[in-house]
Amino acid sequence: MRRLAVSILLPLGLLCQQGGPKAEKLAPYYPTPESIVEKMLQLGGLQAGEKMFDLGSGDGRIVIMAARKFKADSTGVELDEDLYKQSSARIAKLGLSSTARIVHGDILRQDYSPANLLTVYLLPSTNEKVKPILEKQLKKGTRIVAHDFEVAGWTPEKIENIDDDGEGRSHTLYLYRR
Repeated sequence: MRRLAVSILLPLGLLCQQGGPKAEKLAPYYPTPESIVEKMLQLGGLQAGEKMFDLGSGDGRIVIMAARKFKADSTGVELDEDLYKQSSARIAKLGLSSTARIVHGDILRQDYSPANLLTVYLLPSTNEKVKPILEKQLKKGTRIVAHDFEVAGWTPEKIENIDDDGEGRSHTLYLYRR
């Protein structure tokens, strides 16, 4: 039993260290259903030409939809090298490189000051870590859409409950404005 636990926990520990000693994996990769991606961008009121950031962008689906459908200037930040490469390749293949990009890096070490909209699907503990950075950097009026997990201490302007995402799961979206 101990060997089994070590064989499971050791790879998990190595995954959390990916990106070097200064970068910490702050959330698991769990893709947002496309129907929810669209609802997040709609709730955030994303307009053509606006700058949006997706923190922990995974396979890039939010960044890609923001650029393709909403005509926004979209940037994702992703620590996982494989997801970074996968999403960057998809952006290039779709011909979106002028309006969509993925930064391979730590979400806690980026500049979000140009943002009009941020999207996050992060754990509550990660929201707590990123919150002071956003409070310091974001200009007045910047919108933040959080998926499933609130940002403690912030009051949402709007909450949207989705009973079924088309895959049988429910979701809650929180819209904040700085």
